[in-house]
Amino acid sequence: MRLELRDIIHVPDAKKAFQFQLDLSQEEFYGNRPIVRPVQVEGCVTNHAGALVLEGTACSVLDLVCDRCGKEFSREKVVVLDNLVAQELEDEENDDILLLDGTELDLDGAVTTAFILAMDTKNLCSDDCKGLCAKCGADLNPGPCGCRPDVDPRLAALAQLLDKEAE
Repeated sequence: MRLELRDIIHVPDAKKAFQFQLDLSQEEFYGNRPIVRPVQVEGCVTNHAGALVLEGTACSVLDLVCDRCGKEFSREKVVVLDNLVAQELEDEENDDILLLDGTELDLDGAVTTAFILAMDTKNLCSDDCKGLCAKCGADLNPGPCGCRPDVDPRLAALAQLLDKEAE
């Protein structure tokens, strides 16, 4: 979506609201495509004493796979949009400033960049996910598996003594 800002560029305290859906279903992250639902975008561009400010949110429900246990789960992702908008840059070091194309702002590009940069590199179904057993591959979240813990080779003789006592 391209937002025409000609009406508010030179008018202090003027606002231009927007609301649209963005399709990011073709974006791939580590071999998966978690953004299968449309991203709902809403917000406004406001002229604050000559400075244009983009404020809003972009949200969607992501279909993810836990990096520890491999379970599929869904989680809502909300990205806050908060950028300055300018017609030209005075220096090239301001990556946070969005540039206008004439008097239009490319919202699709700005939202896509913000949403992709906000994606997590690791996804867990819960903060306390225990993952899978390194030996048998069983899911450790419901409870421990039947594998015996590894014994440190330096303590193997003591472990044999404990096994004899248990018999």
